[in-house]
Amino acid sequence: MTAPPLTLSLLIAAAYLLGAIPNGLVIARLKGIDLQKTGSGNIGATNVFRCVGKSWGVLAFVLDALKGFIPAYFFPHWVDPAPTWLGLACGIAAVAGHTWPVWLKFKGGKGVSTSAGLLLGIAPAAAGIGFGVFAVVVVLTRWVSLSSILAAIAVPVAYLWMNGAGNIPLSVALVAMSGLVIYKHRANIGRLLAGTEPRIVGRTKSA
Repeated sequence: MTAPPLTLSLLIAAAYLLGAIPNGLVIARLKGIDLQKTGSGNIGATNVFRCVGKSWGVLAFVLDALKGFIPAYFFPHWVDPAPTWLGLACGIAAVAGHTWPVWLKFKGGKGVSTSAGLLLGIAPAAAGIGFGVFAVVVVLTRWVSLSSILAAIAVPVAYLWMNGAGNIPLSVALVAMSGLVIYKHRANIGRLLAGTEPRIVGRTKSA
C-alpha cells in the first residue's frame, strides 16, 4: 500500500514551491542589484557570478542545487512506503519551480543548478560525469553556457551507457531535462555561433 495521493501531491507541490525560491535574485537584491535588469537578466547563478561576485555566484549555485537535491533525495523518506517514482517527480517539480517560478510570472532561471541537485539525488554517478564535463569545458573555454549544454548532454548519455534503458521513466526524464536545458540556452547558442557569448570573466569574444 502506497502513501495517500493527497500526501504525494502535497510533497510534489512543496517541491515546486521550494524550487521557485529565487535565490540568485534575493542574493543580488541584498547587494543592491536588480538581477533581472543587469547582465543577461537571468536570475541564475551564472548571472550572479558575473554581476555580483564570484563567491555570491557559488553560493547561488549551491542553494539552487539544494532546491533539486532535497526534494529528490529526502522527500521520498517522508512517506512510507514511497513509490519508486516520487523522488524523480519531486525533483522535476523543483526544476519546474526554478524555471517557471509562480512569484516571477513564470520567468525564472535555466534550471542547470537545480537539475544538477536533482541528479545528485537520483543518479549520482551520471551527475558526477556531468560535473566533470562541465568543469573541463569551463576551464578550457570559460563559457558557462557551452559547459552547461555539454554537461546536460553528457548526463543522459552516461546514465544510459552505465544502466541501459531498464528504468524507462528515469531515462526519459533525463533526456527531457537535457532537452529543456538546451532549449533554455537557445539564445546562448546563437551568441556562441556568432562569437559574441560573454565568458565567465566577463569578456566578450569579437565576432
